[in-house]
Amino acid sequence: MTHEPGESVTAGEAISLVASGDLWLLDVREDFEWSSGHAPGAHHIPLGELGLRQGELPDDVTIAVICHVGQRSRMVTNALVDADYAAVDVAGGMVAWQASGGDVVGAEAGQTR
Repeated sequence: MTHEPGESVTAGEAISLVASGDLWLLDVREDFEWSSGHAPGAHHIPLGELGLRQGELPDDVTIAVICHVGQRSRMVTNALVDADYAAVDVAGGMVAWQASGGDVVGAEAGQTR
């Protein structure tokens, strides 16, 4: 399953591709959102810190960008593609991730749900 940079992937596709190592999941939500629950294995760089932390992004794998419902992730995906990164948007964000059966871990919950 190959996607062109800038495309959207469904949450179900993202769950499968992240699990197989074919996507590097970037969560761009704020700290309080991340703490309330995030996908296992996701890399957290809040939107406001992305410019300063760009060096943490891989250039050898497709980056799947996720936020709460998809608005911020679409904006970040477009910016990453413009900067020559292979990036796709996870349509529907964490709401769709959870609805599609994706695991969620949270520092506050301390467990997978």
